[in-house]
Amino acid sequence: MQFAKRTALIKDSSTLSITAKAKEMRDKGLDVVTFAGGEPDFNTPDYINESAIAAIRDGFTKYTAAAGTPELRRAVADKLARDNGLHYKPSQIVVGNGGKHCLANIFLALLNDGDEVLIPAPYWLSYPQMVYLAGGEPVIVYTKAENGFKVQPEELEAAVTEKTKIIVLNSPSNPTGMIYTRAELESVAAFAKKHNIYIISDEVYEKLIYDEGFAHISIASLNEDAYNRTIMVNALSKTYAMTGWRIGYLACAQELADVITNIQSHMTSNPNSIAQKVNKRGGKEMREILFKSELNKFGTFKDFLAELLAEGEVDSNEVYALAEEQGIPRRTLERAKSEIGARSVQRADGWIWTMD
Repeated sequence: MQFAKRTALIKDSSTLSITAKAKEMRDKGLDVVTFAGGEPDFNTPDYINESAIAAIRDGFTKYTAAAGTPELRRAVADKLARDNGLHYKPSQIVVGNGGKHCLANIFLALLNDGDEVLIPAPYWLSYPQMVYLAGGEPVIVYTKAENGFKVQPEELEAAVTEKTKIIVLNSPSNPTGMIYTRAELESVAAFAKKHNIYIISDEVYEKLIYDEGFAHISIASLNEDAYNRTIMVNALSKTYAMTGWRIGYLACAQELADVITNIQSHMTSNPNSIAQKVNKRGGKEMREILFKSELNKFGTFKDFLAELLAEGEVDSNEVYALAEEQGIPRRTLERAKSEIGARSVQRADGWIWTMD
């Protein structure tokens, strides 16, 4: 008996491998900081937890509409209009079991065997694996440090072929943290229009911006053409410390939203009903709770690590540091050996990123 050939193309998640290794080290009594998963250190706010408990007690535990409850989709549409200048009907919104699930649905809906997807590197490790599972071919477009690891028009032109179907854009970026400016987004949008390809805009980290002078812009907000060819993906996992709740959403043209809804209806039926009930607050009430104190902690920690790197105190083998930053959850970094053994690396202009 043989497995499907596509499974041979899929690598293990280095994020999960690193997370498991960190847990193993903690179980041995070591004080470890893991930079693997994109997960806030703070807990889901109590009022959200209480809403979930109330939903369970009220019996909101049945199937919902495949694309999410009408009230949640209206709340998402309101959020996109208010925060991003994007105007979608609730019917153009599909709520999934996390942003990752939304991305997988998109690739399944758009890719035929052999279709190519442009993925600027460094990139989030799951993009190529999802493309493979959908029958596509990931094409890695290597960026340069001198450009802030932002993909340039000439780099895209060198990578595009007649088989190119999609370009994946992630801003703010995981793992580099870079943010595309309006002018840079306009260049990407013009490229996509020229070659008639879709844009997947992964905006999960839109609220995690620490420095003044930077702002998140949704590429779909630039003009009508960009709007029509972009599939915007977001989630509440990062901003609201709800990684385990598994609620993400996408917004796109109506015809594509209908196709994705049909796919999801046969894959998972619907998103978690209980999580949908509490997340309906995301449109109005939750927007006032951006956890600015926690974001400030992230920013302080970022600056602390930058200082360590500048002083040469961090190398590829060991980390020697004492983390005693005020307001940051206590995670002392003491001689934590890099035993995580990432299965592969990404290279961009001489930089090495230990991810799949």
